[in-house]
Amino acid sequence: MSLPYKIATLLYCFNEAGEILLLERAQEPNRGFWSPCGGKLKMDIGESPYACACREAQEETGLQLAPSDLQLAGMISEHGYQGQTHWLMFLFEVKVKLKSLPPPMKEGHFEFFPREKIFDLNIPQTDREQIWPWFWQFRGGFFAAHCHCHADGRNEWTLEESK
Repeated sequence: MSLPYKIATLLYCFNEAGEILLLERAQEPNRGFWSPCGGKLKMDIGESPYACACREAQEETGLQLAPSDLQLAGMISEHGYQGQTHWLMFLFEVKVKLKSLPPPMKEGHFEFFPREKIFDLNIPQTDREQIWPWFWQFRGGFFAAHCHCHADGRNEWTLEESK
């Protein structure tokens, strides 16, 4: 399947109470769904995943981060997501704890949630199936996975590495 390939970062930010920051997206992809903030790499300037994560943190939450404030928690490749795009996503846990809720922006609005409430939210299918479970399972370590997204809505997952 010949589709565009996009590279993105996702930021798993927590407050001091251990709640995770999620964005209810106002734009595609995943409009109306709750997900970690982040965004696409500026590939035309050769931006690294760490530089992208730092830029997105500042743009979306106001946090000024350095690469040392990030821990690479996971890497996910998605083949044919929603039949529109192949994705390569770098998942970063932000070591700095947020002290307040970031203000709403054009991408959507934020809320903090305890871990046990995430599956009560409207979250993307791939997040529900494996990304969130593996994030929690390997938190503090690392995992890499591939998802082959089929046109019938079925996803085939392969855990390629975990620590």
